[in-house]
Amino acid sequence: MVVKEELKALGIKHAIVELGMVDLLDDLDPSQREKLKVALLKSGLELMDDKKAILIEKIKNVITELIHFTDEVPKVNFSDFLSEKLGYDYTYLANIFSEVKGITIEHYIIAHKIEKVKELLLYDELNLSEISYKLNYSSVAHLSNQFKKVTGLTPTFFKNLKTKKRKSLDNM
Repeated sequence: MVVKEELKALGIKHAIVELGMVDLLDDLDPSQREKLKVALLKSGLELMDDKKAILIEKIKNVITELIHFTDEVPKVNFSDFLSEKLGYDYTYLANIFSEVKGITIEHYIIAHKIEKVKELLLYDELNLSEISYKLNYSSVAHLSNQFKKVTGLTPTFFKNLKTKKRKSLDNM
């Protein structure tokens, strides 16, 4: 909403405004670009000019949406999914992502999946088998191994930490 309002206030015609993206109907002159940049910064937003940075944000948004905002991670190959969704060869996406972020797309996906596992463990609504299935792990053992590799803890130990903290606070 903020972006639409800023565009309207500056008289900039646009077609689409969605999370992280705006399609403008006309090119911006340097003065308009600077005014938009300043207006967005005041709202805590950033105008991105660098095509690589924009592509990285698109990759991150697709991964975040897929892992955190869908009920069940689809049983698809992430590389095929990203290529299809963004319209680029996966090797190209992977190389740019690694170059800019310093980690692979695969490691970024794993980190997000583990964050989702932590969240689901804390909600305490699903058991490990259900979480494993929901996030499309091949097995509970695979999930557990990946969780331990990333966090240094087993999923069960992580879940019990939360329970112990809650009990100690309840005793106060």
